[in-house]
Amino acid sequence: MSDIHDMTLDEIRALLAPVLARHAAFDGWRSPAVAMAAQEKGVDPDIAALAFADGPVDMIDAWFASIDAQMLAMLPPETLGALSIRKRIIALIEARLTLLAPDREALRRAIAILALPTNAARATKLGWRAADMMWRAAGDTATDFAHYSKRTTLTAVYASTLLAFVNDESEGHADSRAFLARRIEGVMRFEKAKAKLKGVGGGEHLSLSRFIGRLRYPAV
Repeated sequence: MSDIHDMTLDEIRALLAPVLARHAAFDGWRSPAVAMAAQEKGVDPDIAALAFADGPVDMIDAWFASIDAQMLAMLPPETLGALSIRKRIIALIEARLTLLAPDREALRRAIAILALPTNAARATKLGWRAADMMWRAAGDTATDFAHYSKRTTLTAVYASTLLAFVNDESEGHADSRAFLARRIEGVMRFEKAKAKLKGVGGGEHLSLSRFIGRLRYPAV
């Protein structure tokens, strides 16, 4: 890594992002959290403030980007390659939950900020980015309409799982993992039933690439 004094603002953001949430849990997604993270990493606080000049959503954006990077490090291609597409997606979401677990209070605050009407566009962009990262890591190469439908629906699945996760007090967040599994299993049953109605037959292999494109966020 470059010397701190020679870092660009983007490099400063990347350096501070992983520890921002720890401070945001106490100070909120505000300038004091940036100052504390800067102090922890030995960065000039004025430079750190400049790196996050766009405010809370900019901070949350950087933190989520660090979660993306850590997720990919946890599940390299050789690990995911041994799994089915369906299991790859589940593993990627569960990896994110593991990474987010130490900072659930910061996540709760982040979700509240992103839920504000003024932040709707940015929240949608961040959700799409996470879904796109997961599909690419899972090996998806679709470029047609399926590319968009799969990411749109995975965004909804991931968002609903996060909402369950922030209030999950079960050991190892087992309830959130079960919630995710139920959403996917429910759609699998739906797709099998629909396939039979179309005369396809129950023996057809149903890939996640097919059913996630039709997945809709169910009522809870």
